[in-house]
Amino acid sequence: MRTHNDDTEPASLPSQTVIVTGGNSGLGYGCASALLLASPSWHVIIACRDPGRAQKAVEKLRDSARPGSRVETMELDLASLASVRSFAAKLKDRLKAGELPPLHGLVCNAAVQGARTFTADGFESTFGVSHLGHYLLVNLMLPLMEKPARIAVVASGVHDPAELAKVPASIGVPVPAWNTPKALARGELGPEAANDNAAADRGRRYSTTKLANVYFTYALERRLPEGITVNAFDPGLMPGTGLAREYPAVLRFAWHSILPRVIPLLRLVLLKNIHRAEESGKALARLIVDPALVSTNGKYFEGLREIPSSVESYDKDRAEELWRDSATLTGIEPLP
Repeated sequence: MRTHNDDTEPASLPSQTVIVTGGNSGLGYGCASALLLASPSWHVIIACRDPGRAQKAVEKLRDSARPGSRVETMELDLASLASVRSFAAKLKDRLKAGELPPLHGLVCNAAVQGARTFTADGFESTFGVSHLGHYLLVNLMLPLMEKPARIAVVASGVHDPAELAKVPASIGVPVPAWNTPKALARGELGPEAANDNAAADRGRRYSTTKLANVYFTYALERRLPEGITVNAFDPGLMPGTGLAREYPAVLRFAWHSILPRVIPLLRLVLLKNIHRAEESGKALARLIVDPALVSTNGKYFEGLREIPSSVESYDKDRAEELWRDSATLTGIEPLP
């Protein structure tokens, strides 16, 4: 039974809107749930490509939300630049009409990890969804945001070879294989990937795109006006989430049915940076709501801790090339 999110109830309206891409499950759902429990009240928009799944998530979120907060879904397919533009246009109209409170937050969370496929615009899907779709979305959202505003970009520790060295090879992913952004968009990884089999290829595309997420964060930080911040976030390993949807059957079973039950043990014997999606979701939401982080900008967080990202991720020339080429690929006039 709903007590505070029913549209007919005259509850006080939330004062701020925040968008969470891929907020219908896993980390995004955990983040949305934490935002709905935060103060001040938030109007959370779950931006998802599957309206049916997103609406089911919204119904569940409403049951546990803080009084006064609200949650809804809007359709967004990051694998389609047309969908990103349509989402932005609809959001702009709704903000202008006063249907939504001012936009103060954006969580770039959605990602894919699977076999090599291509988006509607011909981009390799891992890079196209996780980076290019979000690149366009952020550039379209910035003119709509009211200060103070915060952006959080979900990256991963797999972008860092030093972090990957701590993980047993049997469950790890290969280190990034950087290439020019236009080559990555075509699905062409760097020379380190030359002998990859299908599983290694899938993992390396993911780690390389997560490096792109960090480059993007740092390039964006250098361009943001005062009053808007961006930070990157590593949620750690999260057994049970949807990233394993294309793993072999045995690994999928372990990922969804066994590993989530033994997380405390895994932290002791394998890796400290292993969390439930709810835990990492709360840490991600903190980047949007914690007053102590209002001026924190261009940083990298592992859960609650601010840490350095990989040595490779501080290559400013690569980050600037990624910024420029992403503008060309998405057809937008970006921040200079």
